[in-house]
Amino acid sequence: MQLTKQLALFLENTPGTLARMADALGKAKINIYAISTSDTVDHSVVRLVVSDYRRALQIFEEHGTLVIEDDVLMLDGTNQPGSLSRIAHRLAEAKVNIEYCYCATAPDAKRGLMILRVSDPKKAMKVLNS
Repeated sequence: MQLTKQLALFLENTPGTLARMADALGKAKINIYAISTSDTVDHSVVRLVVSDYRRALQIFEEHGTLVIEDDVLMLDGTNQPGSLSRIAHRLAEAKVNIEYCYCATAPDAKRGLMILRVSDPKKAMKVLNS
């Protein structure tokens, strides 16, 4: 588990916008570790954890993209029933709120990657590492 930066981009919700964003990262040799998108009426919010967030931030700002950076937890954990339950209960007992999370794993994968945005990242790290 580690504390890392997540970038939240506010992009036009039109065909090709995500492709151009991915092109810019690929050209800069920046790997995407995690991605989540959600749409609204007039834009899409793309949340990313990448291999070089400072360079990605610079690229997006050069293109005039609104970007917000946040501290998030990146957990590499077991892919088994109850994993999220254990994490959520430990954080709840410590009064740390999970504001949102996202993850994905292949069905037969032994491990998975989860991104958690929490109300107190440093406290969450301490709780989950104890």
